[in-house]
Amino acid sequence: MDIIQIIGWAFIYFGLFVVFSGSVGMMRFPDIFSRLHPAGVTDSLGAPMVIMGCIMQSGFNLVSLKLSILILLILITSPTACHALAKAAYWDEIQSKS
Repeated sequence: MDIIQIIGWAFIYFGLFVVFSGSVGMMRFPDIFSRLHPAGVTDSLGAPMVIMGCIMQSGFNLVSLKLSILILLILITSPTACHALAKAAYWDEIQSKS
């Protein structure tokens, strides 16, 4: 087994651990604001790690370029979506109190 494949599997396993722990955190936390943290970490760290491991497993070719673009899109859109969800939940909470 090549060293690149071993590193690729390490990325995949670490990413799967982050995704699993994030899903457990989403089930255990009480409200939407505390649930957004594991959701954001899962999207911003877990998914790119798994995809990075897939890049290393597939070798460096056109598929790797497409997966790299996917990582870039995830890193741009995921924090933005979490911020928008938090802002909408905050405004909904304010509206329901008044």
